[in-house]
Amino acid sequence: MPEELYPGLYCIKIPLPGSPLKNLNSYVIKGAGKSLVIDTGLNRDECKDAMLKGLSEIGIAMDLVDIFITHLHADHFGLVSTIATDETEIYFNRPDGEIIENWQGFEPMVKYAGKHGFPENALRQALEQHPGYRHGTDWMPALRMIDDNEVLVYGDYELTCIQTPGHTPGHTCLYNEKYRFLIAGDHILEDITPNIQCWSDDHDPLKSYMESLDKVRDLPVKRVLPGHRRIFTNYRERIDTLRNHHVKRLEEVEEILGNGVPMSAYEVASRMKWDIKAENWEAFPIAQKWFATGEAISHLRLLENEGRITPNNNDPVVTYAPAGTI
Repeated sequence: MPEELYPGLYCIKIPLPGSPLKNLNSYVIKGAGKSLVIDTGLNRDECKDAMLKGLSEIGIAMDLVDIFITHLHADHFGLVSTIATDETEIYFNRPDGEIIENWQGFEPMVKYAGKHGFPENALRQALEQHPGYRHGTDWMPALRMIDDNEVLVYGDYELTCIQTPGHTPGHTCLYNEKYRFLIAGDHILEDITPNIQCWSDDHDPLKSYMESLDKVRDLPVKRVLPGHRRIFTNYRERIDTLRNHHVKRLEEVEEILGNGVPMSAYEVASRMKWDIKAENWEAFPIAQKWFATGEAISHLRLLENEGRITPNNNDPVVTYAPAGTI
């Protein structure tokens, strides 16, 4: 049964089978006319069944629902094409929308991972385990692009859109001033650290993420409604913890490179500490190696842009070393 968090605002737990995230928190605002669903789940039957059952228990018909998507990842976006009707307004952010418009499939990511040391014989296996590859949207419905600070009104709730790039280039949260809650997507999570991956030379996602944490820190938030795991109230404390986590991560990466031996992002990831139940790097699930390598690249990118390390781009595989040693 959906949990009513505020009058007319509910949380439906959407299962994510096989994922360490376990569930997606889909938030629903019931309106007199149209209602709003915030994030949907993967494009698979378990997610669709949970969504439709939850909406039915609240007393909402799918043809009277609009959808807001915090960001483009499949566990938030994938089900849209299955549940949207001709009457559905789908709100989405422009930076993530541009990625979809220019989508060339997963091949560029695969090549980029190989360029950063991911073993060629494991690349296809990693791709086949990627949730976006397995459970993404079937087709692309029309999207209504929203802007930073735009206000949406559903039921008794005014929701201010706050763009918080980092987890994705256009990740967007929703803030309600009356009740002082933040629907945070994957920007701020309580029990786990949002994964900040980099798969392009054109982005510095960790820098963007740190700036986005600073952007929302002074909001008078009483309660955070995250995309996964539990709702929490220690808002600023959690932001500071996440910030400090990445500062320590950057120091860890510098220390790993400190012996002067150039390493690829994949090699750096294999030496970083991860909160995963596996005896060693070789025992990591292949999908987790993919996410870990993307996260290692994001930390290496920020260190490179700050002049703290130097890449060697002349070889088929990019390697990194402390500044001035290559």
